[in-house]
Amino acid sequence: MTTVTAERDEAIGTAAPPRILTGDRPTGPLHLGHYFGTLRNRVRLQEQGADLLVLIADYQVLTDRDTAERLEEYVYGQVVDYLAIGIDPARATIFAHSAVPALNQLLLPFLSLVSVPELNRNPTVKDEIAHARTSSVSGLMFSYPAHQAADILSCKANLVPVGQDQLPHVELTRVIARRFNQRYGPVFGVPEAMLSEAPLLLGTDGGKMSKSRGNAIALSDTADQTARRIRGAKTDLDPEIGYDPERRPEVSNLVLLAALCLDRDPHEVAASIGRGARALKETVIAAVNEAFAPIRARRAEYAADPGFVRAVLRQGTERANDIATDTLTEVRSAMGMSY
Repeated sequence: MTTVTAERDEAIGTAAPPRILTGDRPTGPLHLGHYFGTLRNRVRLQEQGADLLVLIADYQVLTDRDTAERLEEYVYGQVVDYLAIGIDPARATIFAHSAVPALNQLLLPFLSLVSVPELNRNPTVKDEIAHARTSSVSGLMFSYPAHQAADILSCKANLVPVGQDQLPHVELTRVIARRFNQRYGPVFGVPEAMLSEAPLLLGTDGGKMSKSRGNAIALSDTADQTARRIRGAKTDLDPEIGYDPERRPEVSNLVLLAALCLDRDPHEVAASIGRGARALKETVIAAVNEAFAPIRARRAEYAADPGFVRAVLRQGTERANDIATDTLTEVRSAMGMSY
């Protein structure tokens, strides 16, 4: 499979700007893992001139849940988070999955291009099923990769920033694009996955940082809430602070978080702290609260203006509708369905 790394970003601005699709499911507040993993990279791509489309994948909330609780709250909260970190609605398109009918209509022809075994053996789908929060697995779960292909191809994105676990989804998108072109004629480019060097942050309990596990520091958390969460974070019994992710994952995770906020090497941060879990946690608290103070201030301003937030989502969804409708028109024409 063709992938590119973050170094590819250096070429942005020297050729036609790439169109990039990225996004998140609105299943809860975005957190520091999201920020250092993907969000700040989106702002960097935006600043380098990319045509950035940011998807709020509300339909996909239902892939591993029986119901979509607090969905409206999470959708608008996600828009606020995007604005607070620096995504500029004048240069980027923020839109809701369910509000783009043409995008979702592409799912039907796309499903005809893949087999049930291909969907069934997708490793990401297998993992989602293993951790599903539903009483049973729905058909939407199996169509998830084809639905993501519709997300990407509806706007003709040519770069898709992903983590390693999402590569199979992009590969299936590439397969669908090729098969459609072979069967009906050239409509789609074949997108590339863009792997970033994103750091992996653990939650405060030492497990994967997750919205649903109560172990994350949300972008919407106050300075006091952040301090309480970090003071309750898991460490170990060795008083000497060091950076060794393999042997001491919990301590190293806190050191890494401070280093990311301070823009310093984690080994240097560990050496500067010396000894004591308390000293470590206080260093992390100070670093996080200082680094995220401007984001929190902007977030409070946007949250206090819900009319503006709704307008951003509405305008972004209008542009996404225009793009997806044009794509669907091409698809129907190629398939001989322009009645």
